[in-house]
Amino acid sequence: MKRVERQATIEAPPDEVFAYLSDLEKLSEWQAGVVSAHRTSEGPMDVGATALVTREILGNRVEAPLTVTEYDPPRRMAIGSEVSGVKAHGTLDFAPADDGRATELIFAMEIRGSGFTGFMEGMIASAAGGDIDSSLQQLKDRFKGG
Repeated sequence: MKRVERQATIEAPPDEVFAYLSDLEKLSEWQAGVVSAHRTSEGPMDVGATALVTREILGNRVEAPLTVTEYDPPRRMAIGSEVSGVKAHGTLDFAPADDGRATELIFAMEIRGSGFTGFMEGMIASAAGGDIDSSLQQLKDRFKGG
């Protein structure tokens, strides 16, 4: 298993940042590499909610089912996915900063291969780190100036 973690300060309160990031339909607006995202479950957002995400990887489009595995507004959200024997588990941790006017956001991704995909963990984790960096920059730009 490989873990990648990055942190950024977002210029908006945690409840506002959490509301935006927990809208699975908006993943393609902020998450690098995501071309589209569509919620596939009905009802309120909570543990067990699902979506289908299309990612562009090395010029190829890959569909990945996502499942919300943790949902604790406005503090934490986690999503799991598995494609071609590679499991990914992403977490978003939100903490107030600047007297609640900003958010310290920690974005972590754990990559776990199995069988024939185990050797790819490092390469996938490296790419995920770059995507997380780009995603955090997009979020900083989106919320810049509150």
